[in-house]
Amino acid sequence: MNSPIMTAFTILLTVVLYIISRKIWIKTQNALLTPLLLSTAGIILILHYSGITFEQYKPGKQIMTFLLGPATVGLALPLYLNRHILRSSFFPILIGIVCGAVSTLTVAVLLAKVSGLEALIVASIAPKSVTTPIAIEIAQIVGGDPAITVAFVVFTGTLGSMIGASVLTLCKITNPVARGLAMGVTAHGQGTATILQEGQTQGAMAGVAMALTAIITSFIAPLFIPWLLG
Repeated sequence: MNSPIMTAFTILLTVVLYIISRKIWIKTQNALLTPLLLSTAGIILILHYSGITFEQYKPGKQIMTFLLGPATVGLALPLYLNRHILRSSFFPILIGIVCGAVSTLTVAVLLAKVSGLEALIVASIAPKSVTTPIAIEIAQIVGGDPAITVAFVVFTGTLGSMIGASVLTLCKITNPVARGLAMGVTAHGQGTATILQEGQTQGAMAGVAMALTAIITSFIAPLFIPWLLG
């Protein structure tokens, strides 16, 4: 296969596996069968046994990564449709997001310190609940390793998308606004994509929470993380 055909094949493979994984998850509602986890595992297995290298998969991945931008902007539609909620409850929502952003950052750093991890690892873990591009920049500012940060960001999002909604239900949190905010603050894009399956209100609030958490963390992390590490 030449490069354009391989690129088209890898994109098609990813999309098809995601669609299949999503249908399986909708049918089973099993936390271990979330679309992200199931499709990722499927892609890894197919690439491994077909002999397709990551370098061959990479051009298609870059195109799909680029499309994350328009996809994120697309969250503006459910937000617009639910703008009355944001307008009427702006300050409670803002306070909740600020408290969530600070608490996730604080808990991550303190747990890592208590576990005896070295400062580099602790600094890398701290921005785990922020979307990847911003988390990388924060890690570089506070002395973390961007590669480690990306791993923890992906892990956090994956875990949040797997068990977040179930934990909220277990805690008897049924309000759509609260469920959306919680998923957006703790599990960024992956959590937002998952909770959007419940409804537009949840998805809209998760999108707001994801964006504001990234902004708030960007402002407080450079000062707050060194203080916690000290």
